[in-house]
Amino acid sequence: MFNSLGERSHSGGLPGLLLRLFLRFFQFVLALTVAGLYGVDLHRAHQVGVYYDGKWMFAEVMAGASAITCLVYFLPFIKSYWFFAWDLILFILWTALFGIFAKIYIPARAGSDAGIQRMKNAVWIDLANMLLWLVTAVYGAVIWKMNRGSGRTLHTGRAQV
Repeated sequence: MFNSLGERSHSGGLPGLLLRLFLRFFQFVLALTVAGLYGVDLHRAHQVGVYYDGKWMFAEVMAGASAITCLVYFLPFIKSYWFFAWDLILFILWTALFGIFAKIYIPARAGSDAGIQRMKNAVWIDLANMLLWLVTAVYGAVIWKMNRGSGRTLHTGRAQV
């Protein structure tokens, strides 16, 4: 099965296919991890009846958008390199998320507060997400550029595009 998918792939054959599957799976797992880490605080805020902080809501939206994107990219007929610009947008948003929470939690001293330590760990997961989306955006752009000139003109099909 993987060999036939790899032969039809325009983005590196079987090794490229396995690399993309590995990266997308890892992005999916880390998105779910972020959703859980930040969701704990949102759940506590709901139980106590206080407002939801926009920073935490942004983290949940980013986790959801990333997880849904990975699920769409897992579909066999979707060539994710067509959407490298969306990967780049997600990279920029993950960079913003990392910056927001790194400013708050990297200098913080956790001591015996498990919540602070959890959020310090979440910041590094944000960084890993940011880097993974950068890698897939660059990889997608390179593959898109390599495959861009492989078409023919629309009407006659004689000229290379």
